[in-house]
Amino acid sequence: MKRSQTPVRILSIILWLSVCAFAQTEISIRPATGGLGFLTRPYQAGTVPPIRLDNSSRLASLLRAGNLYLTAQDVVALAIENNIDVEIQRYGPLLQKEVLLRAQGGGVLRSVGLPVAAGPQSVSLQGISANTTSTLSAGTGVSSGGGIVTQLGPPIPTLDPSFVGIASFAHSSTPQSNIVATGVPTLITSTRSYQAQYIQTFDFGLNAQLTYASRYTRVNSPDYNLNPFTSGFVDLLLTQNLLYGFGRAVNDRNIRVQKNNVKVSDLQFKQQVMTTVSAALNLYWDLVSFNEDVRARRREVATAQQLLEDNKKLVEFGTAAPIEITRAESQLYASQQDLVTAETNLLQQETVLKNALSRNGVASAGLTSVHLVPLDKIEVPDRDEIRPLEDLIQEALSKRPEMAQARLNLESNQMNLVGIKNELKPTLQAFTELTNNGLVGQITGTPFAMGSTGGYGDLLSQIARRNYPNYSAGISLNIPLRNRAAQADYATSMLELRQNELNLRKNVNQIHVDVQNALIGLQQARSRYAASVKSRVLQEETLAGDQKRYRLGATVSFQVVQDQRDLATAQSAEVQSMANYTHARISLDQALGATLEVNHISVDEALHGRLSQASTLPAELPREERQ
Repeated sequence: MKRSQTPVRILSIILWLSVCAFAQTEISIRPATGGLGFLTRPYQAGTVPPIRLDNSSRLASLLRAGNLYLTAQDVVALAIENNIDVEIQRYGPLLQKEVLLRAQGGGVLRSVGLPVAAGPQSVSLQGISANTTSTLSAGTGVSSGGGIVTQLGPPIPTLDPSFVGIASFAHSSTPQSNIVATGVPTLITSTRSYQAQYIQTFDFGLNAQLTYASRYTRVNSPDYNLNPFTSGFVDLLLTQNLLYGFGRAVNDRNIRVQKNNVKVSDLQFKQQVMTTVSAALNLYWDLVSFNEDVRARRREVATAQQLLEDNKKLVEFGTAAPIEITRAESQLYASQQDLVTAETNLLQQETVLKNALSRNGVASAGLTSVHLVPLDKIEVPDRDEIRPLEDLIQEALSKRPEMAQARLNLESNQMNLVGIKNELKPTLQAFTELTNNGLVGQITGTPFAMGSTGGYGDLLSQIARRNYPNYSAGISLNIPLRNRAAQADYATSMLELRQNELNLRKNVNQIHVDVQNALIGLQQARSRYAASVKSRVLQEETLAGDQKRYRLGATVSFQVVQDQRDLATAQSAEVQSMANYTHARISLDQALGATLEVNHISVDEALHGRLSQASTLPAELPREERQ
């Protein structure tokens, strides 16, 4: 049966290898192309490539004969390249950069992105927790006013300039009640009007409108001195906010806040990579320990099987009672149950780890039948090089991305507070308007001045020479008599700022706790490991001594059975204590914010989803021990 499944299994793995061989596309927003280049580009939508579901080629390179051979560094690299949680966070910086583009145009901030996802956990965790590091409430960024796209404080002006063009054509027939004024019973008017306007608002509160308009008119009345005639003007209107809405600190606050949010997004991606790498390493070392546990249980079964054979021979020779066979069989069945439990844990752990290292999880073609073979062994050093506690705390405060995120968000809230406080001020605006007029046409009655005759060029000359200028200037003042909404907004924002300051202090306190707990966990794990090693050695000596006594007839088989159980328990405890030590070490690195540094990971490479470090397999691979 096993041989018949081999060709199918190899074929599925080959298909999976071909899927993994495709190159991954870069996550990016592709600008619009075509049209009239820069003239039409602002009105075209960019394109975003589909999601990437292909695994990196590294995964396929580690496959041999249905086994996926992994080192701890391979697991780290595969988790960064293929893990879905990391891939989701890769969109965070892109999202924030697009919101920054929106803010630079005067739009309010959108709340985008997803929080950091906790990594997967092993199927069975005993003893020390795999993660003693807390998740600090740093936040994903600061928006304009909550989940809904709103804006507190003076509205942000539209900072993108705009152009308005209007052309109109009209023909009208108006019956006259008195022909003295027009000279005709029906006044027929034909007009062509053109207007162009440029509008620009500046971040210090100035609004400028430059307008040019012209109107061509032809009437059927003989009483018009110019007919047809063309009138036109150039008008410049400047409006400056002097209190409400004044200053760059008020009007570009969204831009500065969003620049902080871009930094927060980068830090959040870094935090996600740290979380995922720590979780993947915990999964890997648990897989190693489960492998060791399976080997120990197999040795236990082999020992129990040997005891059963020996007891059968002793009963056959008449030197032992038949009950000894029953006792040996009972021990064999108990050992076999322990082996089944250990193998179940191992298979389930493989499933969890495969899901964490693949874009499509265990649904990837051929991945279901692939076995994971760890190449590293857990090694506990003779001693831990630990620096003074205060130095470790200072390192954590400077390296933990959550702290940098919290500080940036606090700074962004203070930027928003400037705008919210500005809302308390009355509205005071200064304005000035400058207009140059012109009029030209064909003389039909009493001669006009020579400057009034001519064509469109003469009209433009009159406007340029400022033959008919208009001037106006003034101020506008609007004072709210109670202003309760603005006062409430400012007071509320100040209270929230105080909460954020206290939360930052809380995070600092929690980092002290995280580092100290991680150190305690590491010390506890080392003590447990030392005790488990000693216990296992003593149990081996006890079993060897009782087996020798049993062969000499100085003890009963029940004692040997009990010794076998105790040794299996001691071996399992030793394996678990070694895994707990790796968990404690990983937790300390995470508490210090040193996970990426310890594992030689570049954030820039992680962001692009392709690590430069190569994965190579040893010349001699361990043989698969599956049954």
